[in-house]
Amino acid sequence: MSTILITGGGRGIGYELAKQLVRLPVSEVALVLVTARGPSKLLDGLVAASAGRVLRFHCEATDQQSVEAFAAELDTKLAGRGVDILVNNIGVMPITEGGMHALDAAELLSTFDINVVSAHRMTVAMIPLLQKGSGKKIANVSTPLGSIEYASRYTWLSTPAYKWLKTDMGSKDADLDVDTGVNALKNLILSTKEDANGKFFNIHVPGWEDAKGPNQYNGAEIPW
Repeated sequence: MSTILITGGGRGIGYELAKQLVRLPVSEVALVLVTARGPSKLLDGLVAASAGRVLRFHCEATDQQSVEAFAAELDTKLAGRGVDILVNNIGVMPITEGGMHALDAAELLSTFDINVVSAHRMTVAMIPLLQKGSGKKIANVSTPLGSIEYASRYTWLSTPAYKWLKTDMGSKDADLDVDTGVNALKNLILSTKEDANGKFFNIHVPGWEDAKGPNQYNGAEIPW
């Protein structure tokens, strides 16, 4: 009976992942913990309908004090239980118009803080609870844009990272419906073992293994 923590679950991938996980039997997933920094009617509805299996917490992952307060609150709430899986799902992709010279340094630092440092903050804060859990697994949700080797695939696209799931960020023009993509993500997170440590994996969506264009969803390891 796993306890799974998802950050950034107010909408999009995080919300859909929580929704799909709570559909699994209690024998597989007992509790889904979700952080959100702002109001979310979607998440509130999921919590209300979950019979206590989905719990919502406020946390601002870019603020060290907020993360530490959340960790203490969660430790108290779990009353001796641990966290089996941490899913670091927070991320942004701001668009800079006008080329490299128009990129503001403050925005670059903010993006790095949200996309990279916030995952580190959360991971460090959750280590004591992960040590209490039986799964001891951390999954960091990313994008193929994180691969240096894949960078040339996307030079012709203005918003390449959006071309996958039809979320608010991904737009209606993305490749996959959010439920299809997140189902593949869920299966990847739940199935990986120790031999996947430190590796970067694509999701697997049947029928998309050899798709034309820059995006294939074949479950293969992505080079860093």
